[in-house]
Amino acid sequence: MVGLFWHQDDPPPPLTVSAPPAGLHFLGPVPAMHAAGEDRTARRRQLAEQVQLTGHTYCSYLQQTRYPHTSRPAAQHPDQLYPNQPVLESNPLRVDGGDSDPAVLVQTTQSRVYLAAGETVAFSLRAVDAQGVALPLVVTRALAQGLVAPGTRAAPRVTLAFAQDGDDWRATFAPQAGALAGFHGTIRSAVRFSVNGRSGVVLFDVIHSPELPAVWHGAPHEAIGPDALEFTLPLDVRIPGRYVVSGRVDDALGRPFALASFNELLGQGTQAVALRVHGKLLHDADPGPALPLVLRDVEGYLLRENADPDRLLLARREGPVLVSRTLSLAGVPDHEWQSEERSRYLAEYAKDRMAARERLAAFDPAATQPPAGCSEPGLVQ
Repeated sequence: MVGLFWHQDDPPPPLTVSAPPAGLHFLGPVPAMHAAGEDRTARRRQLAEQVQLTGHTYCSYLQQTRYPHTSRPAAQHPDQLYPNQPVLESNPLRVDGGDSDPAVLVQTTQSRVYLAAGETVAFSLRAVDAQGVALPLVVTRALAQGLVAPGTRAAPRVTLAFAQDGDDWRATFAPQAGALAGFHGTIRSAVRFSVNGRSGVVLFDVIHSPELPAVWHGAPHEAIGPDALEFTLPLDVRIPGRYVVSGRVDDALGRPFALASFNELLGQGTQAVALRVHGKLLHDADPGPALPLVLRDVEGYLLRENADPDRLLLARREGPVLVSRTLSLAGVPDHEWQSEERSRYLAEYAKDRMAARERLAAFDPAATQPPAGCSEPGLVQ
């Protein structure tokens, strides 16, 4: 079956760095020490391991949160860098009844999984043998229908017109052009065909959003903000609420550099969506990005909490959206991201780390403390 309920076409959810609630420490209660019979070597090793663990936790969180959740290195999200690539699959011939024929492979393509209002999707299929030689295939029937919950009224069905193109069969599906224009949710296209005298079926799923909650309005622009290079896209909001938007940022050589995202409440009317590349991310890169930067492949949605489907999609902006005018990092800020949440977590992790070091020192004042790995105010390395 082609198409999953979660795919790289899906505008990504807001990026977060997980951490336990403040006030909850990694260190559990320390067993009471009994001088008599205690294995001092094992105990010293245990305390040293706690020092290393708490130090690693503190340093890892410090390192991972140098940049905000909304501006992350592209290498951390390889599955989200090319959201408009087609879905390609090759599976054994699936016949009615659940059986399959491994001697016949059915190769399918699907141009996208998520469809905003007015967008279309292209399907194709072909059959080959185990050596990759094309086999004659004929599409006999293709129907698209919205999937609904059991006990609810069935959604309309529409016929898809597949046409032969060499060894391939192709069709374009435009929900807005037929009876499924107003359907919100998963639309499944069942394509039945015959090959080598056997009947088969493939399924293509798309998730359709029938209404645009906002439309892109006006030219995007760039500016250097207090801590980032900002790409701002004007948006005419028709339905207020929480909007989640993401864009990919390449360098001048076409190398993916950053994934920038936006997750904020927007009111009705003309609003600004700012996709930021954090200044320290730009300065830390080794080698640095070739300038100018290019913002591309922007997509987003209005989040509908406690609803199914849980989003209304914006029209995607494929390809380059804005080429930066910034040709030097000289005026771009170079400092770590700061927030109340980050400071709170670092303070908790620092307490854990200091407490572990103090326990080891109290148990054995002569013991060599493991290297701290990274510094915090007041900690002797």
